[in-house]
Amino acid sequence: MTTAYVGIGSNVAPAANVRAGVAAIRETFDGVRCSTVYQTEPVGFDGPPFFNLVVAITTARDLETVIAQLRAIEDRFGRKRQRGDSSFGSRTLDLDLLLFGDTVTDDPVPLPRRDVVAYAFVLGPLTELAPETRHPALGRTFAELWAEFPAEEAAGMKAVDLKF
Repeated sequence: MTTAYVGIGSNVAPAANVRAGVAAIRETFDGVRCSTVYQTEPVGFDGPPFFNLVVAITTARDLETVIAQLRAIEDRFGRKRQRGDSSFGSRTLDLDLLLFGDTVTDDPVPLPRRDVVAYAFVLGPLTELAPETRHPALGRTFAELWAEFPAEEAAGMKAVDLKF
C-alpha cells in the first residue's frame, strides 16, 4: 500500500465543490484523511478566493492509475484542460498529486510536486497530516520545512469550518 497526498482547490462554488470532491475521492480511494480547509487568495491571477486542503489516501494502485482517477474526478466537475495546462485561473475542482509514497520522478508528472515547498496553502495542510514524513527529495520533515516557511506567506490562510 502506498500513501499519497493530494492537494484540493476550488474557487468556483468552493464549499460545494470541495465537499463533493472529497466525497468522490472517498468513493475512489481508501484511508482518506483530510486536513483543515483554508481560504486563500488566488496566486498568479485575479479572482475569487480559493478553498484549499490536502487529503491523504492509501492505495495499492500504480501511479498512472491514481493520476487517471484523479483526472477523471476533475473532469466530472467540469475541468477543462488544454495542452500544457499550467495556467493560473479559476477552477471548479483542482486535484494535484503532491506525493506518491517516496517516488521522485518527472514522468508522468513531477513528484514530489514543486508546490509542496512553494505555497503555504499546500505545505501547511500537508504538515497537519504528515508532520514527521520526510520530503522524498529534500530529506527533511514537513514539520521542519513548515517551521522555516515565511510567516507572512502563511498569514493569508484562514481556516474554514467545512464539514465533510
